[in-house]
Amino acid sequence: MKIGIVCYPTFGGSGVVATELGIALAAKGHQIHFITYNQPVRLGSFHKNIFYHEVAVAEYPLFEYPPYELVLASKMVDVAMHEKLDLLHVHYAIPHASAAYMAKQILAESDIHLPVITTLHGTDITLLGRDASFEPVISFAINKSDGVTTVSNSLKNDTYKLFGVNKDISVIPNFVCMEQYNMPENTELREAHAPNGEKVLVHISNFRAVKRVEDVVRVFAEVRKTVSAKLVLVGDGPERSRVEQLCRELKTCEDVIMLGKLKDPTEVLSIADLFLLPSESESFGLAALEAMAAGVPVISTNTGGLPEVNRHGVTGMMSDVGDVEDMIKNTLYLLDNEARLNKFKKQAKERAYDFDLGKILPMYEQLYQDVLNLVQL
Repeated sequence: MKIGIVCYPTFGGSGVVATELGIALAAKGHQIHFITYNQPVRLGSFHKNIFYHEVAVAEYPLFEYPPYELVLASKMVDVAMHEKLDLLHVHYAIPHASAAYMAKQILAESDIHLPVITTLHGTDITLLGRDASFEPVISFAINKSDGVTTVSNSLKNDTYKLFGVNKDISVIPNFVCMEQYNMPENTELREAHAPNGEKVLVHISNFRAVKRVEDVVRVFAEVRKTVSAKLVLVGDGPERSRVEQLCRELKTCEDVIMLGKLKDPTEVLSIADLFLLPSESESFGLAALEAMAAGVPVISTNTGGLPEVNRHGVTGMMSDVGDVEDMIKNTLYLLDNEARLNKFKKQAKERAYDFDLGKILPMYEQLYQDVLNLVQL
């Protein structure tokens, strides 16, 4: 198949999943065409069967805001016509699904019928869903898609609750390539960050308010009073300055390592003992799954799709949003007993295999074929 993939090319979960999906499909012989305004960060160097088409938005004095959706739709049309795409898979509802509908109608004028599959990842529903001004567009774009998927049952339920959607939605969870996580601990890296055998706690996110990174620091500040530990923070974003200030107030700076954005966090996860994810909202929790794939138990909230990934008392522990005291208790419960911690590490990795790429990829391929079959009727 010749598949166009539209995504945000950033460090966010939707862009990572879309890119890894495209790479995996290309490895199976499908021809993949990424259509976005920048090369996806996880794409890396040259890959067989993968092509990148840049959406270039020019600045015009007439427009206060560049008309990205229109330019994107035009690029979709161009790629579909000249590369003879079989289908278009767009990740994130706004503006990708709405732009895809426009492109589909333009192509239909030339008797080209291009199926569109929309994957909803989270904030396109849970965040934009709270803004009534987006509801008609999002509902329309989802209902006009030929296939719709969400990354969790929780997000599927939110979509039906928040929008006027009458389309059948398939749940295809996020995934990891377990082969990438079968690597030994980077002893040199661990010695550099935890030279005295300290336990290593890790958090990875885009440092938005919804991630509640300050809760991570508060949990760590209390935990280190009992257990010798280091905290490694990976990522960047609008809350970083507040986090840095809190570290100073709690006098934890000497034990907090802030690494900024990393394209590939697997080496950091290889030295971690626990992963902290106290998010206010997670439609799936890809960062938690990546930690589990590396054999790292997860201390998380019980919101959204997280309970579909992290199993309380098995792969980690869960608490209510904002319940820092309970997170401290759960963290100490795992760190206080080495045998218990090792058991949780083993169970976390075993659970991650349920989301291995080898199990999830056929679900997308089957969806593609089903949609193509329906369009051809």
